Amino acid sequence: MNRPPAACPPTLPARLALVHRELARGDDLGERRLTEAIGDGDSAQMSQIIRRIAAFAFVLMAGTSASVALAQSTADEEAKRRAANIAAFPDAARSLFGQKTAPADMRARAIGSYARGCLAGAAALPVDGPSWQVMRQARNRNWGHPILIDYLEKLARAAPKITGWPGILVGDISQPRGGPMLTGHASHQIGLDADLWLTPMPRRKLDRDERENMPAVNMARADWRDVDPKNWTPAHGRLIKAAAADPRVERIFVNPALKVALCREAGADKSWLEKVRPIWGHNYHFHVRMSCPPGMEGCSGQEPPNFGDGCGAELAGWIERQRKAIFAPPRPPPRSGPPPKPRPPMSLDALPAECRQVLVSR
Repeated sequence: MNRPPAACPPTLPARLALVHRELARGDDLGERRLTEAIGDGDSAQMSQIIRRIAAFAFVLMAGTSASVALAQSTADEEAKRRAANIAAFPDAARSLFGQKTAPADMRARAIGSYARGCLAGAAALPVDGPSWQVMRQARNRNWGHPILIDYLEKLARAAPKITGWPGILVGDISQPRGGPMLTGHASHQIGLDADLWLTPMPRRKLDRDERENMPAVNMARADWRDVDPKNWTPAHGRLIKAAAADPRVERIFVNPALKVALCREAGADKSWLEKVRPIWGHNYHFHVRMSCPPGMEGCSGQEPPNFGDGCGAELAGWIERQRKAIFAPPRPPPRSGPPPKPRPPMSLDALPAECRQVLVSR
């Protein structure tokens, strides 16, 4: 998206991106609890979280000047946020893991859970492949468990035939040693999560500046009930279906508006949509989550999806909750006194004990 003038109120995609950024910070409104609620199918917990998010969204929207949609921060924005987070909490797990530039020389292991763990023996996805390019290279998040890297390379190599595009653009995977991130995601901690842009890869090689600052394309329609037909094509649906087909994939997360299109375009066979779960944000990219590798001790996955295709009342509820948070957020109750101090980010003690060894390993 283009950057609107500073005097303008936030655009609707920017509002949703602001909400999603807060979800991804890992505090009590974090993506971790939202993702866990989705995975467990706990509708009561989900309703409570949605109400809190909707109330918090009002605070974020009120009086806020817009910048580029935060689903894809620019290099300068990213660097400033990283520096501020390190300065604020230098001993937090996110600061310790976020400053590691190389993987731990250990046997490949996904340790802990998607939003509370670390990664040993990570492999890097090459920044350039025959049919992929890694975006936001300065973040150094093109690391993952070897099983995920193998999956991404195979999917990318198949993408031109599936979509007719030259290839795919790859967003964040994990840090070299996994763990909590200085900016963005609460998940992506054990090398089994990856974001794949919905913007088709161009035929040419993007230069460094483009990879750091080029905005992704918003696929949601302005009313957030469906996809934008100017940007969404059947090729997007074919790519997501192919991504879900690998038995190693546990979940794929997309914006509810995108799932509306997937349900409509799927035809009679909607069984594969059981893996495709709605979640706020994810209108610029889709999120692939792999299952824990078979027999991997210490890796805590989610239960296999058992929700059906999710194309009925559940999806309609997601659409309406999202629209309410964007267009009619409830006013927060009045507050007296100074604002509460921010909750400290996750500490190293909150991670599995093995993560200390991953952190100090050469």
